[in-house]
Amino acid sequence: MSSIAAKKAKDYTDTELIALYLQGQNTTYFTMLYRRYANKVFAKCISMLGDEGLARDATQDIFIKILLNLSKFTEQSSFSTWVYSITYNYCIDLIRKKKKIPLLYTEDVGRISKEPEVEIPDSVLLEMKQERLAKVLDRLPPGDKAILMMKYIDDLQIREIGDVLGKTESAIKMQIMRAKQKAQHIYDEMYATDPIEGTT
Repeated sequence: MSSIAAKKAKDYTDTELIALYLQGQNTTYFTMLYRRYANKVFAKCISMLGDEGLARDATQDIFIKILLNLSKFTEQSSFSTWVYSITYNYCIDLIRKKKKIPLLYTEDVGRISKEPEVEIPDSVLLEMKQERLAKVLDRLPPGDKAILMMKYIDDLQIREIGDVLGKTESAIKMQIMRAKQKAQHIYDEMYATDPIEGTT
């Protein structure tokens, strides 16, 4: 323990902590990883699930999954991206089961499937008032909500989103475009008579 105490948690990289834990199953090293990422995972769970109690339970379940699968981490992406992937997939699955709806990423629904592909500028989403954007996102299928949150709230790059979802960059760009189309469609239905910059 003395060697552990001599080196603070911040002095270890994620890779070092993983290797040290796997070598001797010393939970001190995994606890360091937990403390490094727990707040981020919890915050992400709240943003996706919208319930603090559910988010706390989800966070615990997610870290159990991380612990049980730590030996499978291949370092093809960063550990933080891997944690993101487990968190998003867990939350999306939870939402899907709760709402009993299929997990959608690329499927078009309603009128959008019959309309031509139209690129929606990023500014359309960015200019929506925060409370309106939240309502629009909540009406999107879980997969579409997740991919827009990764892009515009978590500020992940296309490549990073691809790593999280296990998709090519071109597939991610298409999914984002279609998710933005759905968001615009939902926004128009909800606020068609009230301009984006208007008062609520």
